[in-house]
Amino acid sequence: MSLPLAPKPAIRRFHQARWDEPVIFELSTPGERGVLVPAVEPGVRDAVGDVLAELPAGLRRAAPPALPEMAQMRVLKHYLRLSQENLGADLNVDIGQGTCTMKYSPKINDQLVATPQLTAMHPLQDPADAQGVLEIVWRLERMLAEISGMDEVSLQTQGGSAAIWANIAMIRAYHEANGEGEQRREVITTIFSHPSNAAAAKAAGYEVVTIHPDADGYPDLAALKAALSPRTAAIMVTNPEDTGIYNPAITEWVDAAHAVGALASYDQANANGILGITRARDAGFDVCHFNLHKTFSTPHGCGGPGSGANAVSAALAPFLPGPRIVRIGEGDDARFEVQGAGPQSIGTVAPFFGVVPNLVRAYAWIMALGAEGLLAAAETAVLNNNYLLAKVLEIPGASAPYASGRRRIEQVRYSWQELYEETGITSEEIGVRMSDFGMHYWTSHHPYVVPQPFTLEPTESYSKAELDEYVAALAEVAREARETPEIVRTAPHRQSVHHTHHDDLDDPARWAVTWRAYLRKYPEVAARLAGEPESTADASAA
Repeated sequence: MSLPLAPKPAIRRFHQARWDEPVIFELSTPGERGVLVPAVEPGVRDAVGDVLAELPAGLRRAAPPALPEMAQMRVLKHYLRLSQENLGADLNVDIGQGTCTMKYSPKINDQLVATPQLTAMHPLQDPADAQGVLEIVWRLERMLAEISGMDEVSLQTQGGSAAIWANIAMIRAYHEANGEGEQRREVITTIFSHPSNAAAAKAAGYEVVTIHPDADGYPDLAALKAALSPRTAAIMVTNPEDTGIYNPAITEWVDAAHAVGALASYDQANANGILGITRARDAGFDVCHFNLHKTFSTPHGCGGPGSGANAVSAALAPFLPGPRIVRIGEGDDARFEVQGAGPQSIGTVAPFFGVVPNLVRAYAWIMALGAEGLLAAAETAVLNNNYLLAKVLEIPGASAPYASGRRRIEQVRYSWQELYEETGITSEEIGVRMSDFGMHYWTSHHPYVVPQPFTLEPTESYSKAELDEYVAALAEVAREARETPEIVRTAPHRQSVHHTHHDDLDDPARWAVTWRAYLRKYPEVAARLAGEPESTADASAA
């Protein structure tokens, strides 16, 4: 008779590896090599001659680069140890990175972009030899045009904020072309739209007007109408907002903007809950953008390179950034060419025509899912989010401000304000403690309109079991905040890095962003690595 298996604990045991791993330059041993390059054969040397002599003197190094010298095995151990000191989407339940749409990126897509046919490409090579890649870019543009309802798409921008900048640059160019550039100096956004909308408009020289929610927690239509005027260049809004609330009056917002001659820009960086359900053009928007590294499952890459997609109506198409990929001919005779920016274009906002590896990943993801799969992804993301909402609200001290009792779309900005008032434990402290359970957790970007915020976005990738595990960890930390608050205040306890000294982070004089800068700033370290006596190092430091 077999013994029954013990039930799986709601919260799994976890402890992060801690290696106290040196910087790779500190591991360098002079003369050690990972690969021994064979000497050039005399016959080859005689035939080729001195290749370095062909280089201009200004391009020749005076000395070899000071690269780390290590054997292969030591290099492997070094980077594997560093990888064990990280959390990430492939290791933990990453729903705590709210507004970033962290989802599973199929590994087969990584294999696709690692093929020599793609990695050996160069953006300046003859288009005749790059027809496959150019066709993928062109076809992806057409797919995103269909998904958004827009007429034309540019994939040149290399991130969400860059795409928002391109949106406002096109809006400015449009009004200047119509002789209203000086008149229209205001941009309207909402407090829960992505802050990059306000930031890009401000950087472009516009005055920013911010609309706050109405009494029911929805974007205030009356406040918008009061703010609109002949000075308005555009409204730039995210929908659903970063609270997860979808604006049910979005068409009225767009119509009100158009009534005063303004344009409407739709921030669809987080479109994960509306794919196949609603489209920007259906609501009347003139321009929108997607983050391919969010909705369309290309990796974030630790903040870059991302990939933006700008989609516009026919009226704004002449202002799209370039270069663009165009198809010449039809059927088997079709070919693809790279065309420079047109006369009304805002020009180039990034090199060449986009982050091609991410474009290929997004293309593969869309092709694998198809139209029905995209809709299913959105529906699952919404289902996951509202299940998570119901479970989180069962935790004493947690709340979801605004639109009370209403469902959300793809994410929720929650609040620990009640728990904070009871225990004094902040959302930041809860977030740090969550890392002891192997969970990522994000509070909110500024401004902190929601008090003691935390933002969760489960996407379609996570199972019910994983959502339950995340909620169990949240509930456990909330219990600790009441019963053993010191555990939360002094966290993390099971991480590779414990408390960081904010004095170091806040003082640029202590920063060193490269190894060379570090050695210049701390010459005693350079002396120690060079094997100088301690007294020499002390004198050098002085």
